[in-house]
Amino acid sequence: MTTTKPIQSALISVFSKDGLEPIVRKLHDLKVTIYSTGGTEDFIRNLGIPVVPVEEVTEYPSILGGRVKTLHPKIFGGILNRQDNASDSAQMTEYQIPQIDLVIVDLYPFEKTVASGASEIDSIEKIDIGGISLIRAAAKNFNDTVIVPSMNEYALFLEMITQGNGSTSLAQRKFLASRAFHVSSHYDTAIFNYFNQDSTIFKLSSDQGQALRYGENPHQKGFFFGNFEAMFTKLHGKELSYNNLLDIDAAVNLILEFKDNDPTFAILKHNNACGLATRSTLKAAYLDALAGDPTSAFGGVLIANKRIDEATAQEINQLFCEVVIAPAFDVEALTILQEKKNRIILQQHDIELPQQNIRTCLNGILIQDRNTITDTKEGLTYVTTLQPNDQEIADLIFASKICKNTKSNTIVLAKNGQLVASGTGQTSRVDALRQAIEKAHAFGFDLKGAVMASDAFFPFPDCVEIAHQAGITAVIQPGGSIKDDLSIAYCNENNVAMVFTGTRHFKH
Repeated sequence: MTTTKPIQSALISVFSKDGLEPIVRKLHDLKVTIYSTGGTEDFIRNLGIPVVPVEEVTEYPSILGGRVKTLHPKIFGGILNRQDNASDSAQMTEYQIPQIDLVIVDLYPFEKTVASGASEIDSIEKIDIGGISLIRAAAKNFNDTVIVPSMNEYALFLEMITQGNGSTSLAQRKFLASRAFHVSSHYDTAIFNYFNQDSTIFKLSSDQGQALRYGENPHQKGFFFGNFEAMFTKLHGKELSYNNLLDIDAAVNLILEFKDNDPTFAILKHNNACGLATRSTLKAAYLDALAGDPTSAFGGVLIANKRIDEATAQEINQLFCEVVIAPAFDVEALTILQEKKNRIILQQHDIELPQQNIRTCLNGILIQDRNTITDTKEGLTYVTTLQPNDQEIADLIFASKICKNTKSNTIVLAKNGQLVASGTGQTSRVDALRQAIEKAHAFGFDLKGAVMASDAFFPFPDCVEIAHQAGITAVIQPGGSIKDDLSIAYCNENNVAMVFTGTRHFKH
């Protein structure tokens, strides 16, 4: 038996009519009988094309304010019957059920309605019942029935029937069925998440996926699922890689801590800041960020919290960097930065980030709330006899923001609104501190008067002792160790100011 089937009848019930007219006209040219109801029926009739109301088939009116229109055995029998099954064929004849070869649906826009801030009543009214049932029925019977499950498939379907002169292959019907079950499962996931209040149940669906050149390494496949265009306008450069996206994510989260600060520039490498500074001008902020570690800055990701001007762009252009991100660019600055054809330039939009972090773990996933706590002056507890002065407090908060966004174990050293050095991703907090001190000295920084931030408490006083000997005069840490008194005592004996935040900032 042939698997290519001609379309002789169609049921069309859609929310969006955009792009529907060419399909309707093509079906009419192919002498296809068209069934429809409601607004779609009116749309087809206004095109001057014959259409049979569903009510004529069901002999039942649309009821309950349009909530029940197509939910009827004569409709679903026409869709679900197996054409090679003698019993099905006999019942089709017995109950006078018309064959339906094609179903075209576009569901009520539930997600858009919820996103618009609509009331619960309005949102619930946009939960499609008949449409989702039609999609599942036609997709299940893909051997005999064609399903077009959303407006996103209109163009593809029109191409299919144009090339096939009104007929479709089994492979085409099966492909459209897969699209249909994607549409239905995505739709149901959105509805479930709207109602769900049980945090132990997790469902996620994305219809915005794109293949990347490769994953973290060339032998790994990589994909990104999300609406990148909602966050950025890509102004220039090569295709984004898996590693680019990870670095961009880290950069966006870091610069968010400085969103309302004076001009601030950060340079990141492998998800960690290697340079960051806040200054009166963006050019000065960039130059001092670069001075923090000009070696690691090579090939890094750059991000600013203010519009990049021409003077800043001229300095940036002297560095090889993968990505430059800012909320805006002066025309002259953009022209300069575009001189490197592969350099990725992104204009960042002001949108809210997801409120959860999700990652795979073992044979499952881990989910946690985003770390939305930023340490502030008002939240500090002064635990030493000597209290930090105003500049030290500003530097402590500055260092803490960087520390929060750096891989644990981490120690961050800062001075006068500049990242001096950091120890990142170490198995020992002492090792992280020694790494930071060595790095600061390697790039010519004087640590006298600098401050130290730690992402977690000090279990022993060794870190404050090493920091003091290097010239550190103030320390910020969460506190909470059973041996906090030992660190406090050392600071008091050596005139080091220390404050507690009460908040740990592990980042793994």
